[in-house]
Formats: sequence, C-alpha cells, structure tokens
Amino acid sequence: MSADIVDIAIIGGGINGCGIARDAAGRGLSVFLAEKQDLAIGTSSASTKLIHGGLRYLEHYEFRLVREALSEREVLWSMAPHIIRPLRFVLPHHKDLRPAWFIRLGLFIYDHLGGRKRLPPSCGLDLRTDEAGTPLKSSFTKAFEYSDCWVEDARLVILNAMDAAERGADIRVRPEVVSAEQQADHWELTVTDTLTGKTGTVRAKAIVNAAGPWVQDVITDKLAINSRAGIRLVKGSHIVVPRIFDHDRAYIFQNADQRIIFAIPYERAFTLIGTTDVDYRGKPDGVAATDDEIAYLCAAASEYFSRPVSVPDVVWTYSGVRPLYDDGASAAQELTRDYVLNVEGGSDGPAVLNIFGGKITTYRRLAEDVLEKLSAWFPHAKQRWTAGAVLPGGDFPLDGHTTLVRSLCDDAPAVPERVAERWAQAYGTRALQIAAGAQTETDLGICFGGGLYQCEVDYLVRHEWAMTAEDIIWRRTKLGLRLTGQEKSTLAQWLSDNYSDRTIHAA
Repeated sequence: MSADIVDIAIIGGGINGCGIARDAAGRGLSVFLAEKQDLAIGTSSASTKLIHGGLRYLEHYEFRLVREALSEREVLWSMAPHIIRPLRFVLPHHKDLRPAWFIRLGLFIYDHLGGRKRLPPSCGLDLRTDEAGTPLKSSFTKAFEYSDCWVEDARLVILNAMDAAERGADIRVRPEVVSAEQQADHWELTVTDTLTGKTGTVRAKAIVNAAGPWVQDVITDKLAINSRAGIRLVKGSHIVVPRIFDHDRAYIFQNADQRIIFAIPYERAFTLIGTTDVDYRGKPDGVAATDDEIAYLCAAASEYFSRPVSVPDVVWTYSGVRPLYDDGASAAQELTRDYVLNVEGGSDGPAVLNIFGGKITTYRRLAEDVLEKLSAWFPHAKQRWTAGAVLPGGDFPLDGHTTLVRSLCDDAPAVPERVAERWAQAYGTRALQIAAGAQTETDLGICFGGGLYQCEVDYLVRHEWAMTAEDIIWRRTKLGLRLTGQEKSTLAQWLSDNYSDRTIHAA
C-alpha cells in the first residue's frame, strides 16, 4: 500500500461507499476504498430492487425525500439502462383501508413532484377487465397504476466500483480497516487483508464511514471517536416464490397494519415479495428471515392473490439491515429513510464523515452531498459531474436492448439467445467483452449450469472482483436460483483450482 497520503479513505463497499468513490475520483481526488468482505454483501444487495420515490413516505410528510428520489429515477435510468428499467405498479383498492380519493391525491402528487419526463403517469384500472385482475381475488375490482423503476441493486454497486477504479480509485475487496489513528493532518489506517493476513498502512486526509449497518461499530471500534448521531437498525426480509402471474407489472398491496408489501416479477420464473420492517438488535452479519417474517409475507400476499401463498412455496429468502438515523420515531416503519451526514473534525485537521440512513435511489445525490460537506478539505475538487454520466456498459439507447442482444448474437454466434439476453441486461455493452467472437460452444468454456459459462466467470473474476461462487451466483448474477447444489459445488471447486491467487483485482 502506498505511503502517499490519499485524499479520501472510504470504509465500506456498498452503494454509498462505491458511489462516493466514483464521484470523488471523477473530481480528481485520490481515493482508497476498503471492503472487508465482498462488494454489496450487505444491505445494498438485500433491497426490494426498486428505484422509486416511495409512495408511502408521502403519508409521513417526507416531501423533500420523495421529490429528490422521484427526480433521480430517470437520471439513474439514463445512466444504466441495462440494469434499470421502468416498471408499472398496480395498487388494488382495498375498501376497508385508505379511501380512493386519498390514493388519487397521493398519486397526483407523485406524478408531479419529481419532474417526471419519460415515465408514464398514473391511471385507474378496472380489474374486472384488465389482466392485472386475473391473479387477484374477485373482491378487488378497482386499482390504480403508476410508474417507478426496477434495478439490479448489487450490480449497481459493482458498476459504480468499476467506474471509480477506471477513474483512478484504489478499490480493495477483502481488506479490513482494523483501526485508525488521528495525526495532525491525516489519519493513519491499519488495514489487514482478510485472505492473507498481511497488514499495511494507508494515510488519508479524510475518512468516509460508509459501513452501512456496521457504521456504529466503525465509529466505536475502529475510529474510537464520540459521535453525536445515533443509529437504529431495521431489518427487511423478502421471500421468492414460483411465478404467481404472467404479466410484467408489479403489485403494491396495502395491509391492515398500515404497512405495504410489493409483489414483483423476478428472474423470469419467480415472484419477489417483500418487505418487512422490524427492529433489529443483533449483529448485521448473517442476518436472515425469521419464520414469523416469512409467515407474515405469505399471509399479506394471500390477502390479495386468489391462490394463497404458503410457506412451502418459498424457494429463497434474503434479509438486509437498514442503518437508519434514529430520529426517535416509535415504529420501525415510521423512521425516516432520509440520510444524515455527520462530520467530525475541523478543516484545520483530518475529517471523518459518518453516513446514517439513505436509500439506494438517492445514492448519487448522497455522494454529491458528502463531497459538498468535505469541500473545505478539498477546495481543488472539480464540480459535480455524475448526472448523465453513464455507468460501465450503459452507453446505449434506452430502447436499445433488442439491438444490443442482436449485436451480441452476431458477434458471438455460440452464445445462446437466452444467455445473450441476460448478459445484455447485466453487462450492457460490456457483454461484448465476455465471449468476443465465440463461434462454437467450446469457445465459451465449461458450462456450470443455468447458462453460466466459464468465459463469464473469468470476466467476473478479472473485472468485477468476484472471488467465490457466492459472489458470482448471488451478487454478480442471481443464478443461485437456477443452479443445483452439485453445480454450485463444481463452480466453487473450479474457482479454487483456477484462481487460488486471490490478488486479482478489477482491471
């Protein structure tokens, strides 16, 4: 590790950490980022996969947060049209809950608050004639429909890290910051590689604590400082079941407990249902859905679908811990999803900036605000630039997916069309690098199952910091839903045999 002093050392490789690294590197600042596990291993890969304003936040009068999030939808869509796409949401009217006029008012505000340009406006639906009513109970006859966007959340993190690295940031995956000592004009961070045990030192003018649900642990155990802000951990769990409906729209369901859940088309053959909101007091590592949460989501969905969703239907679950700013709200669902940036230290010494809260939708704005907060330390930094700057692979038109798939198939005829479609959605134009010119299946290398070929695995290891089978099948892709246990074991063994040197980093 370099003995030079970098401008910013970032702790945490989630969406906020990688988004800040990208923005800072693009402004000409030197950046070091350390993630002790894998990129997006925590909350950033455990979301509901939405770029949205948050319709329900209007009830809590969080108009600034909703406006900012709504305005970001089309900005992010234009930056990454391969992993972000428009999605229509169907909200069945439940006559015993919110009145229809109240929902219409909320949707009117939602349509006009955030400067919507490309996304279509809300409208009413007759569930007796619209296909959206087919999987629902016959008692639901009226619905409302509105627009938001879908995102491959973990891939959004990866793409930000890739772009940051290509702009000069030093992105390190698996090293852990074990301590930091404040000097007169910089911090000295002790960093240990969790794979080799080797220890080094990084010196930085400022530290950004983007550790997500571990943010308080970093403050207390690594930095040893007293912070004025507090954190409240809230767990959100999701279930995945075989596909419940055939159309490509999602549902948003109101519940009697004043919460909402989503039911979203997922990976072609499945439906994603979530999320819960429960206070969490354990360690964020290894968080999992409880039996009660699974039962809650099944019951909430069954209130609407004509065919009940039962626990045996569940093929996969995942959970994440949201590091929300503790504003004293009495219920988990009432806590603000807005972010709070807490700066410690004066401009005459090294800075620490701790991040509390935030939504994946507003990560880009959060990064801009972080650098604004640190502007006294870095007056030479360039101006804001990320709005409209495409992420790796996103340099094609919003309606260019079909053309991109065709280009992939023409360039590498050995790639099956279904695989080409998945690659286009995951990697965009970068997919052309994965199997360039492959004429025969042999050129693709070993098929590990589920359409996962050796050439894709090689690409993920060499360019996207993937090291384990789990990195590949659950964060870089979602092929864990399709591979058998034996296929997963074969992939893990192949990685061990062929990539035992874990010093490989993204190019």
